Amino acid sequence: MSFNGVSIIGAGLSGLALALALHKQSIPCTIYEARQGSLDIGGAIMLSPNALRVLDSLGIYQTIKPLGFEFKSLYYYADKPLDTYEFGDNQKYGYDGLRIYRREMIDALVSAVKDRGISIEYCKKFIAVTSETETEVTWDFDDGTTGRASCLVGADGIHSRVRKYLYPNLEPYFTNAVGVTAAIPRIQVEEGSYQMPITIMNPKYGAFVMAPQLPDGSELLIGKQKRAAELDRQGWSELLSNKQWCIDFLQEGSEHYPDIVKSAVNNIPLEKVNLWPFYVVPKLETWASKYSRVVILGDAAHAIPPSAGQGINQAFEDIYTYALVLAKCQQDNLALGLKTWQQGRQERVDRVMELNKQIDARRMPNHAADAPSDLDTKPFDMEWLYSPDFDKMAAGWLEAIA
Repeated sequence: MSFNGVSIIGAGLSGLALALALHKQSIPCTIYEARQGSLDIGGAIMLSPNALRVLDSLGIYQTIKPLGFEFKSLYYYADKPLDTYEFGDNQKYGYDGLRIYRREMIDALVSAVKDRGISIEYCKKFIAVTSETETEVTWDFDDGTTGRASCLVGADGIHSRVRKYLYPNLEPYFTNAVGVTAAIPRIQVEEGSYQMPITIMNPKYGAFVMAPQLPDGSELLIGKQKRAAELDRQGWSELLSNKQWCIDFLQEGSEHYPDIVKSAVNNIPLEKVNLWPFYVVPKLETWASKYSRVVILGDAAHAIPPSAGQGINQAFEDIYTYALVLAKCQQDNLALGLKTWQQGRQERVDRVMELNKQIDARRMPNHAADAPSDLDTKPFDMEWLYSPDFDKMAAGWLEAIA
């Protein structure tokens, strides 16, 4: 049985990294992207040691490390220090946490993909799978052309078109929350004794987030979440076209926060404001099609709330382990290999979801008389999350089906 390579739908972070992971396993692939270039939706992402280990294995880490802000922990305050959440530590896990602009990541990944001779075809909008057999899959593009490959991977985000083939009637559902953020010069902020990155909790006005950006930390992301009704794509665009309301929202109630927040919202550049509607998908029974020739991963397959900062990090785990499994199972046992891969990955995603719940429970002050005295101070055990050996992990999955 010949193997005709992998076609990847989506040239975002997951799709580009997947191409590098497949190349490392000597699996030919092509990336297809609907837009004229890889999507730069602005803003920065936070990478934890588990994802940085993947990117290091793919030869990207040393390129991106100087482009981001390194840190070890996230700090939470109410009227007093509330909690500390470890996000990386070079001594313990091999890597500090890294906050880096998405555009810097995209540029580094695109450059690496091109250096390896992997083709990226832009302006190729995937429409739908037209047929799937035990050996290949075909699909249509909106320009009238047809694609064909041994495997098709949807790395096309939470509103995935590829997912429609597996779940025709599934739509992501809106959480009735949006993130309103802005970037400001750090120099304008009265930090005092606070440590960064920081989240300051207020029972009435919510959590106010501040995170250093740029390699020297000279820029700060600031943001809050807002309850909102769902809009369509045009509606969100129109809402963001009037950014003054976003600034008003960030400034709302600032007199009830510490001076660090008051100084942060004192002068917000209009052009540095962004709006992020939060969508999720339900837990899916399968990430692969009937004949295992179509697969979804990353945000297309699972939605992870931002509490533990693991959304993109878990996507990088997906792509690396998928490439390992495919390298061993592309000729035989593909269906069983992918089923075992999903089970292993879902176990880690479920554990992250449980971590999210624990973090959320600890972030709001609990003044009940019977509250555990160590609730705000007992550190999480992060070894399982930050220090896995993914090659050994995938080998264990494959050994179970050999």
